[in-house]
Amino acid sequence: MALLRSARFPAIVLLASALLALVLANSPLGPAIAGVKETYLGIPGVFEMSVGHWIQDGLLAIFFFLVAVELQYELTSGELNSARKALQPAIAAAGGVLVPIAVYLLFAAGSDAADGWPIPTATDIAFALGVLALFGKGLPAAIRIFLLALAILDDIVGIIFIAVLFTDGVNVGLLALAALALVVFGFLSRQLDSRARLPIIVILVVLAIVTWVLVYLSGVHATIAGVGLGLVMAQQPALRARHELEPWVNGIVLPLFAFSAAFVVIPAVSPAQLSPAFWGVLVALPVGKIVGIALAGWLSLRVGNRGAAPHLTFADLIAAGALGGIGFTVSLLLSELAFAGAPLVRDEATLGVLAGSAISIVLAVVLITLRARHYRRTSPASRDEELPPTETHPGQIA
Repeated sequence: MALLRSARFPAIVLLASALLALVLANSPLGPAIAGVKETYLGIPGVFEMSVGHWIQDGLLAIFFFLVAVELQYELTSGELNSARKALQPAIAAAGGVLVPIAVYLLFAAGSDAADGWPIPTATDIAFALGVLALFGKGLPAAIRIFLLALAILDDIVGIIFIAVLFTDGVNVGLLALAALALVVFGFLSRQLDSRARLPIIVILVVLAIVTWVLVYLSGVHATIAGVGLGLVMAQQPALRARHELEPWVNGIVLPLFAFSAAFVVIPAVSPAQLSPAFWGVLVALPVGKIVGIALAGWLSLRVGNRGAAPHLTFADLIAAGALGGIGFTVSLLLSELAFAGAPLVRDEATLGVLAGSAISIVLAVVLITLRARHYRRTSPASRDEELPPTETHPGQIA
């Protein structure tokens, strides 16, 4: 279990899952596996979804629960618990969202791919911190803290996009019932120290499932249920739940989602025939993120450190921007949602996410290695440091 809680291993598993999916989708086994993905499971005539949707809407809600627990912790007790702490990464995150959108629209504006503009805005915290752990020995803690805050703010933006942009025909009554279930869930989570601990845990699990079903049936994307549950749960029980669920999410949920989302057939067309969605995401992730985060981050250092030496240099910000270009998990989900009615465009956008993230990984490895070497050479005390530690901090999921 400790391995699945480390910063390194989950990133490797995610990458392996995506590569395996691409290989199998373009092999003779592809049609058979695609058939399994489209198989419907559930209670016939009452509640059924395809295997792919169970993964995307069901299992991924658990991942978003962990994301929300992390957000709650950082906003109340962690690196974003004050306006002063949040200012610099917030400005950098804004640049890391707006510039990739602008770059994407340079390719896709006016085409049927324009709806995919949210796709390159996400940062995959598991991959980013995994690369940092593997190649960032000797880097100062300020870089990791900055990146963590940046990725958390990106998560908030991604959650808002999912909740606002990909919601159709909301059933207000069912959504109100889901909100009521959330209130009861939050109240009961604060009674876990009583003698009736086991019955309360059982009721909480039932309430979580009921909330998910109500949100799904209301027309709001079901992963938002996980966000709500993570935000309203009492902090200490939520952190304990995160600790218990983290290995399962890292070892099963995210690899299954990566496999499902990356299971696309590579189109047998020339580059000129590829959708603008492919090119927009391919360029927006590595280029848009580096430019947006580096420039906005540089501005944030000028704003937040008047009269004081900034903790990060422009070279550090460029390296952080490359890490921010690793979109993966949330970008794959946004691709699925943005082009749900256009499978061919969706598949090409997915390929753009994978290719753009791969380019960002390569750039990040090179830049982080160079920065780490620089700090080890100029700061003898950093030579024995290793970032991040093998165990994730209380508010972080890998």
